[in-house]
Amino acid sequence: MLRNIFKGRFKRKHNEATPLKTLELPHPSYDNNKERGTVHLKREVGLVRGVSLIVGAMIGSGIFISPKGVLVGAHSVGMSLIIWVVCGVVSILAAMCYAELGTFVPKSGGTYQYVLLAYGDLAGFVVSWFLVILSPSSTALAALTLGTYISDYVIAGDCPSREAVQLFAILTTLLMLFINCISVRYASGLAVVFSSGKVIALVIIIVTGIFKLCKGQTQYLDPSTSFAGSNTHLEGYGIALYYGFYAYGGWDILNNLSEEIENPARNLPLSICIAVPSVVVIYLLTNIAYFTTLSPDEVLASSAVAVSFAERTLGPMSWVIPVGVCISTAGNILGGFLASSRITYAAGREGHMLKVLSMINVKLLTPLPAVILKGILVIIFILLGDFDSIIVFNGFVAWIFHLAAFTSLIVLRFKFPDKPSPFKASALIIIVSLTHNYIHLRFGVRNGIFKLIFFSNETNVIEIFDFHFLGREKNVGLQNRY
Repeated sequence: MLRNIFKGRFKRKHNEATPLKTLELPHPSYDNNKERGTVHLKREVGLVRGVSLIVGAMIGSGIFISPKGVLVGAHSVGMSLIIWVVCGVVSILAAMCYAELGTFVPKSGGTYQYVLLAYGDLAGFVVSWFLVILSPSSTALAALTLGTYISDYVIAGDCPSREAVQLFAILTTLLMLFINCISVRYASGLAVVFSSGKVIALVIIIVTGIFKLCKGQTQYLDPSTSFAGSNTHLEGYGIALYYGFYAYGGWDILNNLSEEIENPARNLPLSICIAVPSVVVIYLLTNIAYFTTLSPDEVLASSAVAVSFAERTLGPMSWVIPVGVCISTAGNILGGFLASSRITYAAGREGHMLKVLSMINVKLLTPLPAVILKGILVIIFILLGDFDSIIVFNGFVAWIFHLAAFTSLIVLRFKFPDKPSPFKASALIIIVSLTHNYIHLRFGVRNGIFKLIFFSNETNVIEIFDFHFLGREKNVGLQNRY
């Protein structure tokens, strides 16, 4: 197989002699799902569902936990809010690049398809296998987080057993597997419900914060004091940026479902333009709300900032926020199945994986083998339990692939200059996205990135912290300060 990759002998459905045709879908009709006796994925994701999928993928446990990590790197409330704005703006610009890529290459698979078309079979083969094998680790972590919450409420005792957490995590995975197998409409419809639940939980926090602001509780947000003690070392801001971008991750999910979007030339870029800026505004207002009640020291001492905020402000209704975290986690699991299985499906269709993985159920019109493979891998990671090093590697490789996708946009513009695209990102946006990814990767390689998973018995939250070893003296300084 590797010999065939280097020699470029993969058999494709499209003729390589007419490269522009490889950018066209094999089923141009939006309504007809069968053409010439073949079965295709059904277009059931409209604008509302597309926006919900992106919002659901972006709003995860990060906004409930990451404010602490951003504050650790920034050293002040004012600078931490600026970091959130910077991360949001860069995420919007990166999403704009993917909006153009999604309309330029309207095929399922997202980053895999862009790298494949720009750089050829070998690059596509590497990207597909890395994404398919490693991405289930993130979904498994989300399932374990949700399993922890469920087991804590169902089973009496202070600390649920590992077996109980794994059981509920597996049951949750099987439920999401079943939903994704039977219908894309049901899965995307459930994404609307989950996204609504996430936004409602954050709106409760925001409204509470606005009420506190109206009462004059701005002692931690006053510009004259909020920037006091800001970090003077660039490495510290690298830590803050890592936490910020972790919270904003997931804006590229809809590109993996391009062949299931109704009128993708319109709905894909429009969904991105609506969803990503909306999440940026929600995140900024949520962080402002946190600091109307919690001091910087309280944020740093908290295992889950949102839970601490709810306990201080909502009283007997504080249970709403843990429920919101559960909904966020469930939405991430659902989105993980939708996105990752389409990469597997696309890789099987292009000949980079087993052909059976490209098969679609005739009645359900879902990529059943690809979804089942995703479920099996997630369950394997859940049973392994200790896979944090794989998650680290997956996150690092994902940034490399994003960098490859941004460069592929430039390559494809030169490779197919006459190919029309309904949406075009400006050259400045592409340059900013490339620079951001390069700095992000360079900082990680130079300083080392380690993710440790901590379990807090007080709040029953699985937290992910990035530890950047900046040298012993600087690292010791951070430990002494916090």
